[in-house]
Amino acid sequence: MKLSALLESLLFVAAEPVTPTQLAQASGRPEAEVAKALSDLQQEYEEQNRGLRLQRRADQMLLVTNPAAAQSVEDFLNLDMTVRLSAPALETLAIIAYRHPLTRAQVESVRGVDCSGVLRKLLQQGLVEEFDRLDAPGRPIRYAVTEQFMQHFGLTSLEELPELPPLETDTLLAAVALAEEN
Repeated sequence: MKLSALLESLLFVAAEPVTPTQLAQASGRPEAEVAKALSDLQQEYEEQNRGLRLQRRADQMLLVTNPAAAQSVEDFLNLDMTVRLSAPALETLAIIAYRHPLTRAQVESVRGVDCSGVLRKLLQQGLVEEFDRLDAPGRPIRYAVTEQFMQHFGLTSLEELPELPPLETDTLLAAVALAEEN
């Protein structure tokens, strides 16, 4: 069997994102060969505008449906996947997506207001997750976006986010750096 077809099968049955190392072990092939086949498979999906996409996040990947098919998939499965997001929720999501992982205090330093309620709602909706804990007094939780966030916004990687204007980037970086000092 062609390696890309085998990887496609493994990704199809994976319940959660997997690493190239896991795929190399499962396929019995060298990791470099698996990485090349994954890259080729991702390119093939994009070039042919297929119904599936290979979504990458950090060093993990997951097979997802093409975002263009979202409405048809929702209708077919009788789902209402539309999540209404308020302006504060969208702003909080953007801050986390562009500068993840972040603590609540870091998000609040950028937004200038309390974000505990917004973060709680985003956690419940599955758009952000508790990533880890900061190695600092109180060990605050750091948040990152989830695979569900990526699917909701039709992204296969965070590199697809639009580039921030320089002034906004500087403001975001300065606010997060200030929060890290406190």
